[in-house]
Amino acid sequence: MTAWQRQEQPEHGAIDPAVPWPGNWQPLGARYRTDHSGGHGTNFALWAPDAEAVELCLFTEDGTESRHPLTERTFQTWHGYLPGVRPGARYGYRVHGRWDPWTGARWNPAKLLLDPYARAVDGSYTAHDATCAAVRNWPEQEVADTVRDNRDSAAYVPKAVVVHDDDDWYDDQRPKTPWAETVLYELHVRGFTMRHPGVPAELRGTYAGLAHPAAIEHLVNLGVTAVELLPVHQYADEDHLQQRGLTNHWGYNTLAFFAPHAGYSASGSRGQQVGEFKRMVRALHAAGIEVILDVVYNHTAESGIMGPSLSLRGIDNAGYYRLDRSRRGYADYTGCGNTLDTRQPHTIKLVTDSLRYWVAEMGVDGFRFDLAAALARGSDGIEMHHPFLAAVSQDPVLSRVKLIAEPWDVGPGGYQVGGFPPLWAEWNDKYRDTVRDFWRGARPDVRELGYRLSGSSDLYQRGGRRPYASVNFVTAHDGFTLRDLVSYNAKHNEANGEQNRDGTDDNRSWNCGVEGETDDRTVTELRQRQLRNLMATLLLSTGVPMLTAGDELGRTQRGNNNAYCQDNETSWLDWSLLEDPEWRRLCELTGRLIRLRRAHPVLRQRAFFSGRAAVPGGQSDLAWFTARGREMTEADWFAPTAVLGMLLSGRAMSERDQHGCPLTDDSFLVLLNAGHQPVGFTLPGEPWAKRYETLVDTARARPEPDTAGQVALAARSLQLLRAGDD
Repeated sequence: MTAWQRQEQPEHGAIDPAVPWPGNWQPLGARYRTDHSGGHGTNFALWAPDAEAVELCLFTEDGTESRHPLTERTFQTWHGYLPGVRPGARYGYRVHGRWDPWTGARWNPAKLLLDPYARAVDGSYTAHDATCAAVRNWPEQEVADTVRDNRDSAAYVPKAVVVHDDDDWYDDQRPKTPWAETVLYELHVRGFTMRHPGVPAELRGTYAGLAHPAAIEHLVNLGVTAVELLPVHQYADEDHLQQRGLTNHWGYNTLAFFAPHAGYSASGSRGQQVGEFKRMVRALHAAGIEVILDVVYNHTAESGIMGPSLSLRGIDNAGYYRLDRSRRGYADYTGCGNTLDTRQPHTIKLVTDSLRYWVAEMGVDGFRFDLAAALARGSDGIEMHHPFLAAVSQDPVLSRVKLIAEPWDVGPGGYQVGGFPPLWAEWNDKYRDTVRDFWRGARPDVRELGYRLSGSSDLYQRGGRRPYASVNFVTAHDGFTLRDLVSYNAKHNEANGEQNRDGTDDNRSWNCGVEGETDDRTVTELRQRQLRNLMATLLLSTGVPMLTAGDELGRTQRGNNNAYCQDNETSWLDWSLLEDPEWRRLCELTGRLIRLRRAHPVLRQRAFFSGRAAVPGGQSDLAWFTARGREMTEADWFAPTAVLGMLLSGRAMSERDQHGCPLTDDSFLVLLNAGHQPVGFTLPGEPWAKRYETLVDTARARPEPDTAGQVALAARSLQLLRAGDD
């Protein structure tokens, strides 16, 4: 045994210049373990098939770097084991190879690279020309990307951190909420907790803050079953934002697919963020709430050809990214400068390994895939039998969690709503646009509205999918908040520093007569009613509803519909709104509707409606009515109208319970009037009902008592009535 093997283990993060032992080629990444001599150290493994040499770089507390050549190479993976390297140690790689941008070869050992399998990251990316593999300020701009920049980037880039493996999920109980019973709540870890009065100041904006009982209490009281977290993978702020003194608040600029973003950690960035994230998941699970991650695998923070070389570009540019026909630039289907190439086996492995890690070791319950169409792009467009989709569908871990696609990208043919295969749910923007149009008075095709309210069978019925394939939403992080949707006709993004050019102009909003905030009581009352209309419509529609955090409180971004760079009061939830009786009423209505949905399976059906009676002479499971109280005819479906009645029959459901018995429930009538005049609505009589009980009236704080015959449906209002036979 050598003197090195016999010596005591170094202190936390200490560095020794010993040459790495051979180690193992798998698993990829850095794994702290016991070696064959009984000591402790870390095994490092990096896939770099065409590299000429790889150096492992370790950093002391004062930033001193030591380099350790990895001499072992197995199955295209460079690997080595260093005794004494403990959890908390910081590291990176320098990868040597050809510089030939005309063929996509962009190796540059002057650039310190982050391990793609790093499970924790310390430090942040600082915009500096030295981080670019090519010379940014080369006088001949048309060839600037072909001239290698030999300045060292280590001072400006984050470092990977060795993390201790600890399986501490023995007491975690996943809620395993069925899709049909799911109510999603999209939130930002930092924005949700930054102003919460019940969360201690030192925990605000962190995973620990979201795990705090005060934060969880709101979610439980509201009744949501899952939080959909905006990106929590380690991300980087783009150069242009840093130059304007802003940050990427939303986080759609991923740098490390395995690492929880250190900026949301209250406990530290040397691996502590991993344990803190796990404790947050456990706390949410204990409250019966699932954790869905919004993940960005379509592109990375390395941006276009003149972007920073931070990880994948310097390891194997042509192996990880889709190159254009020239091989010098990128095929950009994301609008972010690059597109990850999921046609490549190792890229698929990187993504699926990451997904499995978040499920198996971090405890999450599913994923929402940003620009998911980009992940399904083959050589000739979108392919729903794409290797990536096939890999996910057959994976024993991933095929059992919730999978949600944002079913589009920015490339040709990228709009794929309704096109994803079974196992996948989708963000249904057709639902969003139709409901917005209806309530702002644009009078969309009533057939379109009928489809959206009843589960969008026109989009999802084929291929064996169910109504819960449709994730219904009216707002999301991207766009107006619910309050701004009824307060602004145009975007007001001046604070973003892009001359109000960013963000969509297709808002489908209506300010109710005044742009922005106002004290005009007539306008504010109408806006409150419109908010209740939109929220009630969402929660009474068949499919999976998704709320945006703070909409139930009346959160406003002052007309900013693209607040991705606003890490301030613009994006943070203002919990003081609950002190206002009007906003508290909206929150209470939201919770009441969610509880109604949970209590009544007829409001969250697992199968599509047939529109026919289950037995001869019986009721149909779904019926549509005009204001005259008669069922709609073919001609009615082609006539423009602002008034519609939808009756969901609890006596004609096609579903059965877990014991095989037919399910029965109450029947409900939903009445909608988007017009500017009140309407007398004749209620359907027998065999539908003998009388009705009004449960919700968005025009009145206290609904009218039980009724039969006709109800007064106020202008721009919604009513929910329960049908009775006595």
